[in-house]
Amino acid sequence: MVGLHRSPYHGFSVEFSEHRPYMQGDSLKSVDWKAYGKTEKYYIKQFEEETNLVSHVILDVSRSMDFAYGNNIKKLEYASILAASLMYLMTHQQDAAGLALYSDKIETFMAPKSSRIYLTELLKALASAKPSSQTKTANCLNYVAEKVKRRGLVIIISDFFDDVNSVLTALKHFRYKKNEVVVFQVLDPMEISFAFGRDAVFKDMETREEMVTQPFQIQKAYQKAMSEYIERIKEECLNSGIEYNLLDTSVPFDKALFSYFKKRAQLH
Repeated sequence: MVGLHRSPYHGFSVEFSEHRPYMQGDSLKSVDWKAYGKTEKYYIKQFEEETNLVSHVILDVSRSMDFAYGNNIKKLEYASILAASLMYLMTHQQDAAGLALYSDKIETFMAPKSSRIYLTELLKALASAKPSSQTKTANCLNYVAEKVKRRGLVIIISDFFDDVNSVLTALKHFRYKKNEVVVFQVLDPMEISFAFGRDAVFKDMETREEMVTQPFQIQKAYQKAMSEYIERIKEECLNSGIEYNLLDTSVPFDKALFSYFKKRAQLH
């Protein structure tokens, strides 16, 4: 598959970046013997170009992501599998992968590294993520944008149920700092179709407020408003050089992963 290739520049940098634990198959020439003398553990000197690309995966873990209708997979579960797949591919491509989880605040921030051992830590953090609190997407994205010191690839996975103007400004913050950005808006199919039938009680996933209504009476108006909301995000992203992807939870993961491969291929 496109994207799973080795950079022609791999291994030619002279700028030291960090140590990583020795793994089976590593060349003994790369072992830092001074570090071994101090710790009696084998470490490999990792150089800047050994990390082909620095990538951040930013995942919304607010309560609205806990929604699923009927037998559908929950949005957070779908998004977590997508995030895990992306970080696995990044690490096995020798890219540095990092993870940020947010709700109304940053729940977890793990800076990018390209170690397979570190991948285990990323996946553990992802597996332990629980939907919590309300959403403050813009505040959290702006925080992460300031934490990103080296330009790279930023992947944001959310339903983006928040103030659209603030969210769009925050997305552009990453582009202002010269990052490549891929957005995945993850929705349940029913959040798009609103085909709930005649009578229903709706409960806000974040505020717990309830509303009794007859969905069929407002379905067309809802669909129009949702379509306009999605189109606004998509258009603003494309105009800002941000790759936008709408995924409902029935979409196979290979479609989402193809978008990552395409963007990564453009960077090499």
